[in-house]
Amino acid sequence: MKSIFEKNIREAVIERINLLHEDSDALWGKMTVTQMVRHCILCEQYYQGSIKVKRSFLGRMFGQNAIKGILKDETTSFGKNAPTSAVFIVNEDIHDLEMEKRNWKLLIEKYETFEKDTFVHWFFGRMSRAQLGQFIYKHCNHHLKQFGA
Repeated sequence: MKSIFEKNIREAVIERINLLHEDSDALWGKMTVTQMVRHCILCEQYYQGSIKVKRSFLGRMFGQNAIKGILKDETTSFGKNAPTSAVFIVNEDIHDLEMEKRNWKLLIEKYETFEKDTFVHWFFGRMSRAQLGQFIYKHCNHHLKQFGA
């Protein structure tokens, strides 16, 4: 399964980020392309430890089963308009897509030196490095597909 910790996967994600432009329209959801990129930046910052999010009550009950379902194979992903923590919801207008893309790509590149063996996700709970790498890729892929990239 694809993982953000693989160099060729990171390079492919960055190539797809480069395809985003001001006129990219969402195939689903309410976010603009710049809001989606900022959402992904916030998520990368969270995975890399610079944003803290408390565990969800529902996540404590259902998170482990949910992550197993998402990571069961290459094709399974999240549903369209899947819920997220309020921390990752972006409502403000953001006008500099190129700067946002640069910031996202820099965060993607940082996975080359990511050293944590485990991660505690706000919804899914404890994840192995392998699970996290696969999940991060799937999250990026989900949103890039959302905007046709």
